[in-house]
Amino acid sequence: MNEKQFEGKSAIVTGGTRGIGKAIVTELARRGANVAFNYSKSADEAEKLKAEITGLGVKAFAAQCDVANTESAADFVKQVTAEFGGVDFLVNNAGITRDTLILRMKEDDWDAVVDTNLKGAWNFSKAVLRPMMKNESGGSILNISSISGVVGMLGQTNYSASKAGMIGLTKALAKEIASRRITVNALALGLIETEMAAEMNAEFREKILAQIPLGRLGNVREVAEIACFMLSDAARYITGQVIQPDGGLAM
Repeated sequence: MNEKQFEGKSAIVTGGTRGIGKAIVTELARRGANVAFNYSKSADEAEKLKAEITGLGVKAFAAQCDVANTESAADFVKQVTAEFGGVDFLVNNAGITRDTLILRMKEDDWDAVVDTNLKGAWNFSKAVLRPMMKNESGGSILNISSISGVVGMLGQTNYSASKAGMIGLTKALAKEIASRRITVNALALGLIETEMAAEMNAEFREKILAQIPLGRLGNVREVAEIACFMLSDAARYITGQVIQPDGGLAM
């Protein structure tokens, strides 16, 4: 692997200050890409990550942005395009959960999850298309979905619906913009070792582990490396696909 394979390229990663998003941001920067990411609350975390990225010798851009707000998303992309001179990659990673059984689920729980996870991906995909279409080599969009959107999960009607919607968005958009040399793919992630996973009930965690053929949770570095492959020139003939880094959980 060429350490600077993304030199001269620019990427946007939504929800980039923690967990999977942060790992993807860092790996892209390590491979030479200029990286922009949004944050919802923690300006301190964003500034620390921005310093880490610039320390790798690339440009960094961070700003507060509600991905569910169409105008805010468009403005964020406009700022990044001005800062970096263009956008080559978009990783729609921002996501939230508000798990509970449907009879206990409030309308706000549904709206918040679907707006952030699905509408957020639509907002940013739409916003990056015009600058991305100006690139000679096109570009790549990667949607971070979940096996919850493939098989459905108990207590996650909102989350499963949003992640299934991302898969539908991926396939439809891939067909729309293939002629513009832009690929669109998704990662349907299994259980990844993040802060959210660390908060799991121990008994539930063991139950899930017993269902994973590889016998362990994934880690964020593995996801970041898969993401970088899907954005790389090596994957230019892959579009409209859903890759499942899940240890075999949803076979």
